[in-house]
Amino acid sequence: MRTGTSIAAGLVLGFALDRALGDPRRGHPVAGFGSAAMTVEKVSYRDSRAAGVLHEVLLVGTVLGLGVGAQRGVVAVRGGQVLLTAVATWTVLGGTTLAETGREMADLLEAGDLAGARELLPSLCGRDPSLLDADGLARAALESIAENTSDATVAPLFWGAVAGVPGLLGYRAVNTLDAMIGYRNDRYNRFGWAAARTDDVANLIPARVAGAITTLLAPVVGGRPADAWRAWRRDASAHPSPNAGVAESTMAGALGVTLGGRTEYRHGVELRPTLGDGPTPRVPDLRRAVRLSEAVQSTTVLAAAVVAFTRSRRIRSQPPTRS
Repeated sequence: MRTGTSIAAGLVLGFALDRALGDPRRGHPVAGFGSAAMTVEKVSYRDSRAAGVLHEVLLVGTVLGLGVGAQRGVVAVRGGQVLLTAVATWTVLGGTTLAETGREMADLLEAGDLAGARELLPSLCGRDPSLLDADGLARAALESIAENTSDATVAPLFWGAVAGVPGLLGYRAVNTLDAMIGYRNDRYNRFGWAAARTDDVANLIPARVAGAITTLLAPVVGGRPADAWRAWRRDASAHPSPNAGVAESTMAGALGVTLGGRTEYRHGVELRPTLGDGPTPRVPDLRRAVRLSEAVQSTTVLAAAVVAFTRSRRIRSQPPTRS
């Protein structure tokens, strides 16, 4: 089986594994990488951008090197490329767990179990749940689902289609480091600068792919593509993140709700710009967001498989260059 076809098949198989099994219950490789990164940080940390750049290059470079070595090592093994890509895809995707957590949050809010909902929220985002009522919890969960549909599924599938196993693993390393140290607080404002900027670059195209697919699929939840497109054009650039703004604004437009506003984090309060038009989201809107997220994820894996297959054929069809 040719490489492009193998990668395409591996992406689809890995997506199916994530759908069937969710995240590994124990020994998750991403958690292992996070633990390794924390150990390295004890040695590499300095309150400077240069130290942060070195930290980022060392950890991401190591993961990329492992990905390149593994991919080269299985090329000659029949079915090896498919299996390796599938396992790597399953490892880095988080879409099924994201959707399950969103539905669980909706269940808790519908049952009036605010204590349970507040306990669950940290698995979705870094807001301070103690300060949120039911509507605030629904909004926080919905915004997290919008952003993480892009980060946890669209972006890894994009990089898998473009660069195979190194793309899958390298992206997840970049995104994990951003989640760990990419904060503007006293400890990480300088040291985490490289992690945050690298993640911004890595998600620049995938976030817009996610926004485009969300816009097209707005009718899945009773929305209109025109509304999602208008919210994207009008509101996304006001968001402090160049990528989360696209994901959240298109989701808001597709659902017909308003996201953003006062946002409580443990490190302080941010006054976010409003995204979209309509009322603040409630529990039924959270369920609709989960449905739209799953539709975006399914569409993305099919598109990624097509891109991987087509890209490989295009490369093979090019005539060899003369020296």
